[in-house]
Amino acid sequence: MAELRKSVATQRFRSSAINTVLGEDVLLLQRMVGQESLGRLFEFQLDLLSTDAELDLDALLGTNATVRYQQPKGGTRYFNGFVSEFRYAGERGNYAAYDMVLRPWLWFLTRTGDCRIFQHKSIPDIIKELFREHGLTDYEEALTGDYSEWDYCVQYRETDFNFVSRLMEQEGIYYFFKHDNGRHVLVLADSYGAHDRYPNYAEICCNPSNRPIHTEHISYLDVRKKVLPGVVALNDFNFEKPKADLKAKGPKTRPHTKSDFEIYDYPGDYREQDLGDTYARKRIEELQSEYEVSSGRGNAAGLAVGYLFNLRDHPRTRQNREHLVTNATYEMWSEEFETGSGLGAGEQPFLVSFSTIDGQEQFRPIRSTPKPIISGPQTATVVGKAGEEIWTDRYGRVKVQFHWDRYGRKDENSSCWIRVSQGWAGKQWGAIYIPRIGQEVIVEFLEGDPDRPIITGRVYNADAMPPYELPAEKTKSTLKSCSSKGGGGFNEIRFEDKKGDEQIFVHGERNQDTRIKNDSFEWIGNNRHLIVKKDRFENIENCTHLKVQADQMEEVEGGKHQKVQGDHNQKVQGTLSVAVKGDIQEKTDRKHALDAGMEIHLKAGMNVVIEAGTQLTLKVGGNFIDINSAGLFLSGSMVMINSGGSAGRGSGATPNAPDSPQDAEEADRADAGGVTETQASPIEASGPRSWDSTTVRDYSNPQAQSMTQAAQSGTPFVELNR
Repeated sequence: MAELRKSVATQRFRSSAINTVLGEDVLLLQRMVGQESLGRLFEFQLDLLSTDAELDLDALLGTNATVRYQQPKGGTRYFNGFVSEFRYAGERGNYAAYDMVLRPWLWFLTRTGDCRIFQHKSIPDIIKELFREHGLTDYEEALTGDYSEWDYCVQYRETDFNFVSRLMEQEGIYYFFKHDNGRHVLVLADSYGAHDRYPNYAEICCNPSNRPIHTEHISYLDVRKKVLPGVVALNDFNFEKPKADLKAKGPKTRPHTKSDFEIYDYPGDYREQDLGDTYARKRIEELQSEYEVSSGRGNAAGLAVGYLFNLRDHPRTRQNREHLVTNATYEMWSEEFETGSGLGAGEQPFLVSFSTIDGQEQFRPIRSTPKPIISGPQTATVVGKAGEEIWTDRYGRVKVQFHWDRYGRKDENSSCWIRVSQGWAGKQWGAIYIPRIGQEVIVEFLEGDPDRPIITGRVYNADAMPPYELPAEKTKSTLKSCSSKGGGGFNEIRFEDKKGDEQIFVHGERNQDTRIKNDSFEWIGNNRHLIVKKDRFENIENCTHLKVQADQMEEVEGGKHQKVQGDHNQKVQGTLSVAVKGDIQEKTDRKHALDAGMEIHLKAGMNVVIEAGTQLTLKVGGNFIDINSAGLFLSGSMVMINSGGSAGRGSGATPNAPDSPQDAEEADRADAGGVTETQASPIEASGPRSWDSTTVRDYSNPQAQSMTQAAQSGTPFVELNR
């Protein structure tokens, strides 16, 4: 190995130099090639020399370094950045060679990634929040636009840099850097007002003939125009305004033929028409930023990205106007430290290749940063406000905690309101099942967009198991709810499909209301059992028809009251038996006719009183006794008093005892489910409520009771707890 130069080299009087944390002359700048663009990270590649081949590479990584260039017009131009790469490159003559790459502090955001959710913030607010979290304060906000608050914005499996880049591109925000000794400042920009002229370089002349000139200048500047779309049309959908027309257009035609081509895109990422118009305008400005681009080369140190200058002396006079530098590649050489190591005789120490647009044109960054796409479904846990079991809004939306969200607190702020797919959704009709806190749901994303989640399903897990033990109860299908708050009760409709045990089971934890606006038909192939623990009310507004083909047994343990407004007709083909332990009271306002084909027997243990207001007659054949107001009349073929004979005798009353009805069997029972997560005190029982009147076919089979059935041997039945 050749012996390195021991004498101390210095950059003090050179046109370009570097300063690092190691000190002024530990590293010597030989050459720099740098690239910088609006809305993009800069990168400065440095060729360095040192008299020390043992420099600690780690000592420089992540530190700040500044390259300076002494401008011919006076003053110093700085190129500042952080050391992102540092390499020992062997020997170069009598020096150790090193390569260094400088990048901005924003580049460090490419080294960190996250999954997180931002809510109710504008894009500039999100960007600044990320900067603060990383301790990055060297930025200026030069934004003039109005930026809407985003209800929901997700960073998903992407670097912080990609995240802020795509947000800025979405909103038409870009950035550039101002360099100083020891620091650089990021400028957030969205309009002409963010740009200044570089000090001492407000005007730069053009010298395309390369004639000798001693001032800094632009060697050449070409201009290129190209055909671009002239209209951007966007569209989107807002479920809160489903009939709203959200089409938006951003036209910007140019004075040439075929300048009105349209690009249409959906979704436009907006919910309001005004924002759609803004996005359409920004999209066309983005595309049209490349309509006219000038490219040039020169040695003027004031040609810096993000700065304006006025061009003069260009042979194409319309180019002699204000320009905005959008891209630049810098080449800078230092004077030789030894023969062949640096700037040669006659060579220029600073050159820049650059691109510009008309200073009056609105620049917008190209949307080149891809937005993450969630290509498949995920699961998440439903969350809500503490103390609640169901947390929803007027649309039946819920909030969730995603498994990847390490910042969420599993509360009502963990996500935006997320719409829930239902089996049927009509205009105030359909099906609705609101996911409850603690349940695991399946979440998909419209167009794969992390900002547009939608719940499409629900799944059981080890903490929330199915209602019945599986696989033992695999033939059961059920729809079973859980009383809220506190659990302990449930409603259920269950189907048992096990061969020979088929059953429909219905359980109501409290009330059941059934309303049929026309006919109700019910057919039971075997027995029907009904248990009503308290009262039973029926209101039949027309006729009741009851046909019993065998016996009817009825037992009333209390009193029985019956009121008939019209006729009461009764026909008994066999024997009518009535046994009364108390009194029988009968009263008719008109006639009471009693006709027996053979015998009527009246017997009293004590008295029999027959009283008539006008006439009482006993008649047998042609004989009679008649008592009326005129007197007592006896008429017969012979009247015998105390002359023998005997009293007639009746057969007596021997009524048959009624058969007792069988007791109804109770319905099947099932256990209540448990609440998933949030526990609360059970609700107090409300008072009794009235039943709606119900149209029925017969009084023992009313529709009001049609779902409260009981059966034996698998026949459907229901028990109502009231």
